[in-house]
Amino acid sequence: MINVDRRALLIAAGLTAASPAVARPPDEDWPLWPAGVPGRDRVALVPEIVERATDPAFHDRIAVRTIDPLLTVVRPDRPNGASLLLIPGGGYRWAVVDKEGLDCARVFADAGVTCFVLRYRLPGDGWPAGPAVALQDAQRAMRLIRSRAAGLGLDPARVAVLGASAGGHLAGCLTASTHPAYESVDAADELGWRPDLTALLYPVVTLRDPFAHAGSRGRLLGDAPTADQVAAWSLESLDWRGAPPTFLLHAMDDAAVPVDNSLMLLATLRAAGVPAEAHLFEEGGHGFGIRLIAGRPAAVWPDLLLAFGRRHGWLA
Repeated sequence: MINVDRRALLIAAGLTAASPAVARPPDEDWPLWPAGVPGRDRVALVPEIVERATDPAFHDRIAVRTIDPLLTVVRPDRPNGASLLLIPGGGYRWAVVDKEGLDCARVFADAGVTCFVLRYRLPGDGWPAGPAVALQDAQRAMRLIRSRAAGLGLDPARVAVLGASAGGHLAGCLTASTHPAYESVDAADELGWRPDLTALLYPVVTLRDPFAHAGSRGRLLGDAPTADQVAAWSLESLDWRGAPPTFLLHAMDDAAVPVDNSLMLLATLRAAGVPAEAHLFEEGGHGFGIRLIAGRPAAVWPDLLLAFGRRHGWLA
């Protein structure tokens, strides 16, 4: 549950209910592709969930060699109609499950947001779609959420995306992409994939040196990508015109993905006329999520995002 101090801040801002929370419904998983994962017959993988935590008080799991992508649904006890697709990072080597996924989802669920944590396929695992395989899953996830929104009491026009690190790169590709990454498979694919609000935490933006995250670039495009490939997958080079309001968060001391990534994207957003807000913190490093930033100034980031979402109609 959200701690008392954070709940007090949210209540004061009018972002969550003041009454005590009741027991939240248990998490559930939705398969993304019930009729079959695209390209599944072309790969031979053994999926695995690896626990990295040594402290039994919390999980720090990663998903590797995913073959059946899914959404884990985290429902609030008092839903407000808004929903959030969370795309954790992992350098396109794996997908984080807890730190930038379920941990974050439960904080936003305490503010009334219905959350969906994406476990996506990885481009280095030999899928026929190559670098577009994770984008296939992200587009499908957004369409699936919208297709089922009414049945959950959600507004299909208030679906945000939150991506972290390489998940931020994927969330940015989702936001800026103008063409479907896969052929339609059912009625859900008649719906749009562009989110109504985008939030990127310490995102991988550029695949160009000197500010690229080399691991993400290599796993996405291989060891010797062409200049055209690099440009096509660098967020600052994409056409962001018409994109939804976008929130950026980065620590200045991030040694893995330099803060220049967010600054480059911010310049692109401004040139495209996209409403944008950026928060740059002196310290925090990389990959902090919720738990690893506790007690530091950047710990306020969920409150900042909720306030940004309220101003832009995500939290009506």
